[in-house]
Amino acid sequence: MGPRSGGELGLGVGTRHESDKTLSAHDAERAAAHAAWDPKSVEVPPVDGKMRFADFALRGELLHAVADQHFDYATPIQAQALPAALDGEDVCGRAQTGTGKTAAFLLAVFEHLMDNEPAFERRKGFPRALVMAPTRELCMQIAEDGAALADYTGLRLLAVYGGMDMQSQRAALRDRMIDVVVATPGRLLDFRQRQDIDFSHVEILVIDEADRMLDMGFIPDMRRIVYGCPDKNQRQTLLFSATLDAAVTRLASQWMRQPRIVNIEPEHVAAETIDQRVYITTEAQKFTLVYNILDQLKPERVILFANRRDSTERLWENLKNEGLDAELLSGAVSQDKRVRVLERFKNGQVPILVATDVAGRGLHIDGVELIINYNVPEQAEDYVHRIGRTGRVGKKGISITFADEIDSYYIPAIEEYMKAPLHCVQPPEEWLAELPKPMLAARRRGPRDGGGSGGGRGGYRGGGRGGPRRGGPRRR
Repeated sequence: MGPRSGGELGLGVGTRHESDKTLSAHDAERAAAHAAWDPKSVEVPPVDGKMRFADFALRGELLHAVADQHFDYATPIQAQALPAALDGEDVCGRAQTGTGKTAAFLLAVFEHLMDNEPAFERRKGFPRALVMAPTRELCMQIAEDGAALADYTGLRLLAVYGGMDMQSQRAALRDRMIDVVVATPGRLLDFRQRQDIDFSHVEILVIDEADRMLDMGFIPDMRRIVYGCPDKNQRQTLLFSATLDAAVTRLASQWMRQPRIVNIEPEHVAAETIDQRVYITTEAQKFTLVYNILDQLKPERVILFANRRDSTERLWENLKNEGLDAELLSGAVSQDKRVRVLERFKNGQVPILVATDVAGRGLHIDGVELIINYNVPEQAEDYVHRIGRTGRVGKKGISITFADEIDSYYIPAIEEYMKAPLHCVQPPEEWLAELPKPMLAARRRGPRDGGGSGGGRGGYRGGGRGGPRRGGPRRR
């Protein structure tokens, strides 16, 4: 079956508002590009122990998009989960972040939708596939990855999440025939209550990061969504999680039909492709180190993490003061501005992103060469998720962490979590060279300043699997 007649390719991610006429013109352009594409132009040699994407039963439109993304060999989660998903089986998969699970479930969804006519008369507001994610950032990322992989298919995706203008998302649901909705639970239920969406005819349900759904208290909402879909025997369900503990497997048994369990056990909690460096320093030396590292390594794309909102703001202001092009991402930044910041960072318009842990999970940004932890995170899992923004899917990356006299207390808990030592050394002398300009004077803060998203040192961040903080005394 070739591309759908009338080609309805589109990506409704938050604020995109192309008309159907423009979308149809885009479809025609992409169909022509695919017709002119020669699969032989991308020949991937066979390698023992590896599966090529060409070895899967994927349609030409998807193989073309895969080639555009320079995906040659499947990752372990893709090699094991994708064949079962393509056969229509329910799949319950465990894999680390950055291992390619998003592409695994998206390719399965797109293949199913292209190979099968809908079992009901299509109407606006009735998607055929539903992908659930716990955070806005992950929702946006899945939709962006989906747009790239669906580029030649004629399928239309829409991302639905909170913090953005509800009316634009409602308009997309009401005015266009959406094939795949990628959503966070709260916003999706808002739209169902307003009768803007109905998922009673969903053919494939994907639940991504199920363990985080549990952590964040989304399970009551997810139950309402799951039981608003067709019965588990009348749909295909794909569930992915970083852990397959008793709580996750219990959900799988309730919501899935004899799922194929795909458990990719990581050899290391942190990817081996990440060169991890921990430098012993003082609080006063940290910004000097940051400036000189950026000046001498000149990374094309770097994320700097700090534990507190006020720390990220001060770091960002000092980078700007030194003439460096940087953007800020924290809980104090509005959602629409977050979207613009991430877009500029992904497109290479700005090379430096300063962030709290609001950006630590779920963001799949290609080409992040360097991660700098301005503070050692207080929870071991946050360290792994932060550095996991680099060294993704086999690529090399560097993480640099500053450990001062207080932060160093958190290192033993990280080493225990990773089951590997962190080698702490003195920074190179040249990275302590004098700054071109003196740092900005510190702003005085009131007793309640410095809190907010990303976690501060002043209070316990509830809801995580790890419970209360481990590793050392809290800064007073």
